[in-house]
Amino acid sequence: MADNQLADQSQENSALVVGDAESRDLNGAEKAAALLLALGPDYGKPIFEELDEMEIRQLSRAMSNLGPITQEMHDALMVNFVTTLSSNGSISGNSETTERLLLSFLPGERVDSIMEEIRGPAGRNIWEKLSNVDEDILASYFKSEYPQTVAVVISKLNSDHASRVLAVLPEELAMDVVQRMLSLEPVQKEILEKIESTLRSEFMSTLSHTQKRDSHELMADVFNSFDRQTETRFLTALEELDREASDRIKELMFTFDDLVNLDASAIQALLQAMDRNDLTMALKGANDQAKELFFSNMSARAAKMAKDDMEAMGPVRLSDVDEAQGRMVNAAKDMAARGEIIISKGSSDEEMVG
Repeated sequence: MADNQLADQSQENSALVVGDAESRDLNGAEKAAALLLALGPDYGKPIFEELDEMEIRQLSRAMSNLGPITQEMHDALMVNFVTTLSSNGSISGNSETTERLLLSFLPGERVDSIMEEIRGPAGRNIWEKLSNVDEDILASYFKSEYPQTVAVVISKLNSDHASRVLAVLPEELAMDVVQRMLSLEPVQKEILEKIESTLRSEFMSTLSHTQKRDSHELMADVFNSFDRQTETRFLTALEELDREASDRIKELMFTFDDLVNLDASAIQALLQAMDRNDLTMALKGANDQAKELFFSNMSARAAKMAKDDMEAMGPVRLSDVDEAQGRMVNAAKDMAARGEIIISKGSSDEEMVG
């Protein structure tokens, strides 16, 4: 049956080959077009499914303008194709074709694991991924690991994250790990590969149990990026569907209103970092408490200038205020990430100890 199908295909495609036409050289697009036409719809379709929109358009244009192909041209094209493929393996692959091939003979979960490691998030390796895992989650996992293994893993993290992980480990374990790190020799490749394999198979499984927490943090970041009206609309709708989830997201969100919880030194640092126009627009839509807080941390002259600028602005669009306040919040987050200020969502009158 297969032989008959190939014979029918060959007979169908023979109409593409013209005996009395003039032979000529074909360019790359014309060669590809002639080859796909010769393969016909049954065998050419899987190839077309791997092409992007631009490639399909280019090939379609080449097919439309191809004209007659002589038997000599057809034979030379086939010989050239087979010879080139067998001599230098001119095959192009990508993550999609790789995943499709793996799925043909491996279970889906195994393929997901392999492709997750290849792609990473954003193609990162296991050590870069660990540097983005919450230190409490890492510390919880390390408590049941041999201290020498913990020392090797922490030595692979960036220094900032390593310090946070050590800080939340039980003191006895932390000091043991520190001593081992001080005398750590270069780790043999085989041992390192075994540790990496264990982290992928066991720790990634541990992470899957914390997905609910991570998803709330992700949605808090998304909601932070909304304008005020969209944020209110989504939170209100979510509150009706899942009050607990809505409250959790609100707790994790850091908004312009949370800037009132900054201490005086942080506010002054933020004021110095802000563009004057953005600051004026952000304060234009702020509540009285926020305005007073920022004005009280400016010099009398700067505060007067800001108030005069706000008055001179007249009515402003809420969307412009939201954008300016968003830039102010992002500036505060960036400064906190650099360790220049500390931001908190706690109440401004929270008890402090010195």
